[in-house]
Amino acid sequence: MADAPAQTFLFLQGPHGPFFAMLADALRARGHGALRININGGDKVDWPGEATDYRGTFRNWPLFFDDFIVHHDVTDLVLYGDCRPYHASAHKMARLRGLRVHVVEEGYIRPDFMTLQEDGVNGNSTLPLDPQWYLDQARDLPAEEGGKAPEIPSAFRQRAVNTARNGLASAVMRPAFPFYRTHRPQNFALEAAGWFKKLMLRKGDRQASVAEWDKVRDKPYFTLPLQLDSDYQIRVHSPFGNMRAALRFVIKSFARHAPPGTSLLVKRHPLDSGLVAWERLTRRLAARYGVSERVFYLADWDIAQVVGKSLGVVTVNSTVGTLALNRGKPVLVLGHAVYKVPGVVYKGTLDEFWLDPGAPDEELYSAFRRVLIDRCLIRGGLLSEQGLNMLVNNAVQRLCAGGENHRSKPARRAAVAKLEVTG
Repeated sequence: MADAPAQTFLFLQGPHGPFFAMLADALRARGHGALRININGGDKVDWPGEATDYRGTFRNWPLFFDDFIVHHDVTDLVLYGDCRPYHASAHKMARLRGLRVHVVEEGYIRPDFMTLQEDGVNGNSTLPLDPQWYLDQARDLPAEEGGKAPEIPSAFRQRAVNTARNGLASAVMRPAFPFYRTHRPQNFALEAAGWFKKLMLRKGDRQASVAEWDKVRDKPYFTLPLQLDSDYQIRVHSPFGNMRAALRFVIKSFARHAPPGTSLLVKRHPLDSGLVAWERLTRRLAARYGVSERVFYLADWDIAQVVGKSLGVVTVNSTVGTLALNRGKPVLVLGHAVYKVPGVVYKGTLDEFWLDPGAPDEELYSAFRRVLIDRCLIRGGLLSEQGLNMLVNNAVQRLCAGGENHRSKPARRAAVAKLEVTG
């Protein structure tokens, strides 16, 4: 009789593209089991191998999921993001059964990193916000290597192809998954229409951004990077619920408290689908609060250049925050973020930030970065063959580390039996 796999990994929805399927193959090559549950048609095209399709209702999902992990003796759950309804439910059931839960997300620090963290990410992260904890933990970690590491190739076209293929498959195969409802606020057809419109207007957006940048580039300005309304960072891990409310909050505070000689530069998210007229809304709010001449809007520009010349960054919880911190720029966070550590980011209120943003504590931020890289980040990228291979190799090492110290399968079976007897 063949030996049972050391660990059995169950994959749910992953980032669009082949990453999860490649990672599963690499885990199997190491003697582990790798299983998949597809929840929609997009999942099927991203996972060409054998898988189980879930075609039932969301109400029955917890029972189906629990039966699956018990029957297949799953030890580890891997998912992309921990706030999608199916993922949030699976996460809770997995913890009841004693599984290790690994959450993948876009990197806390970008570019060239992805997040792979146990238990939860972003606002659900179990990392503390205590500055002294990071200083203590970093003492035993090596310093970051000097010099700039080679950039990992990344093609925006590949992201567009992966997203379009996934969305189209979900739409075409919807009859096969009749009860599935997307976690995104808009359906694929509407988002596709928005992207088409945005593509048609791209040249004009670029020309307008050139003119706007020329107006603001030599002025002292603060930066507000817009985030996606569909992002759970806004929907769950912020007090606003949507980016419109956040934009109004920031412009209102800027108008009342920012020094007269300063400006505010609002930057559109590069993956915004174009369904919201952000420029029109920005200018309307600026006019309402009497700062039309001091608020600028960029639809299309290099965010690194914008941040590099900025007095500071105001963000709900965007990873632009860590981009700014990497350049020694002060950052104020309005929502929940893993990097909202006092001293790393501004401790006071937004109204106070405009007047004296200060600077981040370099020693503390260095310690924070080293702990984050050691525990939560893997180097690589989703949008090139080189980046994917690097990501898979680093993810396998992280996923397998400590697995032998996790509860053994016999011990987990005993715990399961106890749950079922007492439950």
